[in-house]
Amino acid sequence: MELTILETSDLHGYLFPTTYQERDMNEPFGILKAATVFKEELRKANGPVFVVENGDYIQGSSLSYYLAKQRKDPSELMQALNAMEYDVGVLGNHSFNYGLDYLKKGIAAANFPVMSANILNAQNKPAFGKGYTVFEKEGVKIGFLGLTTQYITQWEHPKHYAGLHFQSAVECAKEIVPLLREEADIVVVSYHGGFERDLKTGEPTETLTGENEGYQLVSELPGIDVLLTGHQHRTIAEIVNGVAVIQPSDKGSYVGKVTVELDKGVNGYKVVVMTPSLISVKDVKGDETLCRHFEPLHQEVEDWLDQTVGVVDGDMRITDPHQVRIKEHPYIELIQKVQMDATGADISGTALFNNQGIGFGNTITTRDIVTNYIYPNTLAVLCITGADLRAALEQSAGYFALESDGTIGVNPDFMEPKPQHYNYDMYEGIEYIVDVAKPIGSRIVDLTKDGKAILDDELLEVVTNQYRAVGGGDYSMFDGTKIVREVTTDMSELIGEYIKKNPVVDATVNDNFKVVVGSE
Repeated sequence: MELTILETSDLHGYLFPTTYQERDMNEPFGILKAATVFKEELRKANGPVFVVENGDYIQGSSLSYYLAKQRKDPSELMQALNAMEYDVGVLGNHSFNYGLDYLKKGIAAANFPVMSANILNAQNKPAFGKGYTVFEKEGVKIGFLGLTTQYITQWEHPKHYAGLHFQSAVECAKEIVPLLREEADIVVVSYHGGFERDLKTGEPTETLTGENEGYQLVSELPGIDVLLTGHQHRTIAEIVNGVAVIQPSDKGSYVGKVTVELDKGVNGYKVVVMTPSLISVKDVKGDETLCRHFEPLHQEVEDWLDQTVGVVDGDMRITDPHQVRIKEHPYIELIQKVQMDATGADISGTALFNNQGIGFGNTITTRDIVTNYIYPNTLAVLCITGADLRAALEQSAGYFALESDGTIGVNPDFMEPKPQHYNYDMYEGIEYIVDVAKPIGSRIVDLTKDGKAILDDELLEVVTNQYRAVGGGDYSMFDGTKIVREVTTDMSELIGEYIKKNPVVDATVNDNFKVVVGSE
């Protein structure tokens, strides 16, 4: 008997192969391309097929943002998953971004169960129904456990998970895997989380916060046959400690596959050989039936994105994202102005989240706003000390590395195992210098406000996004107890509102920060 297990993860609402930065794109990803792979795998399968959606589906693309903000209902997006005939789904951390009511609408629209055994309600029971079960496919009993990263409380607004608490994936699995092992021929764990250690050496690859527990799952828990993962957007297909491990990147760019050979014995089937692999959708055409079905929604989104919001006087285009982080850029300056205007704070911190943003051309459209500011962040104002601010700046300054030729590069810790450009912040309302020639932790050589040195015990109001304000990105000097007020409107909307109030945006900078090599 041959069992085929298919996984997608971190699809983030990318139905069509486009980032929506412009019309008529054909990128090497998309749910509709993954659907074609599914059909082909089902056609050629030599036995039962078990299909898993591993979380982070209803948030992330311009299309999913449109549905959340304009229709306030993800049901049409869920139709694509229903058409792909998943057996089961798991919740991701971004599933909570638009609140519990929106999440529940998505779950209600699914034709398959959605399981996360370690997301618990006030009664200490799985909050969204069963967290684990045994599926039977052509006589093969598949024990399935759904798990989600426990770290959601470190990123998400508390009202988006009200009444819920999150158990460690490892502790949860220790309770449930033995139960599944007793009943099932094969145990499959689908974990919306990633790996905290190198899969070959076991050495930590990040601070061991509990955000990612994948290595611990495959090294401490006997009884797991297959571990399906996500969250980190990595490409992984290998055997680790006898467990078949998959992580299929994001946006549907790959379909994860594990082929399992089973022998039938007196007491059921036994796993003989497992072969994990990744199937690229790069050269695949989108499923024709689904493309036709969703084309009206796609065009509706394209037209909405093309709405003009304002114009730029000057140049606000991003041509070199690395230089944006070294020398202040008009786009970053604009985001800081929006944050300060919305909250009344006179110090602001923000990031250039990835290297795909292109800034604003002469005309600013809705497309420009939502494809540059990619997260549904809200804002929080922190009351912190000067020492806290300096610590935050030092944390950000660790983003840079001094290269052997004397140039400024990026610290590998911010690139592996996944890029973390979003964890480097730039500030407005203060003046500071980052000296990359100095050791990490001692790189802020000048820190002033209005020309005066900022004292360690000085109290300051600083606006950041909610993710950072509660300590996201290991910014331990920030936490929810220091939040003094919030603006709960998404930043994309705040940017749009600011530009409508100021329809001609000046592309200016005040060069309040410098990143240098050698400051003396």
